[in-house]
Amino acid sequence: MNVQWRKSTHSSGVNDEDCVELGRLAPRVGIGVRDSKDPDGGHLTLSVAEFASLVECVKRHSER
Repeated sequence: MNVQWRKSTHSSGVNDEDCVELGRLAPRVGIGVRDSKDPDGGHLTLSVAEFASLVECVKRHSER
């Protein structure tokens, strides 16, 4: 599977210690999330619904 990974827009550069990349996996598979510093280390696979829930949770906690 050829995934085009996209780095978070919140990344501050190559030395950022907390950076993730997202990739749209095959149709109906979901969204891949991986550590940008270890691209060969595997990824977490989330369904579209799980990813949306994660984003909402992050938004709620960042507003505190």
